[in-house]
Amino acid sequence: MRTFGLVTLLLLFLASCKNEPKTEPVEVKDILTETPIEKDSVVEKEIEPIVKTSKQIKEELTRKGFKTFDYVDEKTKDTVLMQQYFIAFLKMGSIRGQNEEESEELQKLHMEHLAKMYTMGYADISGPFGDDGEIRGITIYNVPTLKMADSLAKSDPMVKAGRLTIEVHPWWAAKGFSLR
Repeated sequence: MRTFGLVTLLLLFLASCKNEPKTEPVEVKDILTETPIEKDSVVEKEIEPIVKTSKQIKEELTRKGFKTFDYVDEKTKDTVLMQQYFIAFLKMGSIRGQNEEESEELQKLHMEHLAKMYTMGYADISGPFGDDGEIRGITIYNVPTLKMADSLAKSDPMVKAGRLTIEVHPWWAAKGFSLR
């Protein structure tokens, strides 16, 4: 049932895309909330994924300026493509004196910033830590350079206000693997 829902949403999104320019931008959330889905109006169809070889992915990443390397998994003998990402640690800043209303507004803007980074493809995952320590959360940036990751992280309204500070480090992960 979940697969049917995802396929339905994908088909509705693709059907709404046209080659003609739009007069105003439409966000995916608007499409999802304004388009009623009738059970009998959608035809379920299996979509073949576009599969790229590891070599093609590596060449594309290299063209875009990303650092990569291959290694052979000793157990499976598969070649695994590793990509450099950047992990930003969001740390407690020195300016924490905002009143409750200002703090709530900054939090709203912070969440909008993180959503924008994800939507634009610059960040793959973000989240807070579960304790009340100095490191408040992380964002993993999928960009080619430390300078770019640092710049994007520092554009966060919480960082600009001094409520958070940023510490960015290069981080390697296997391409195509997901969290479990």
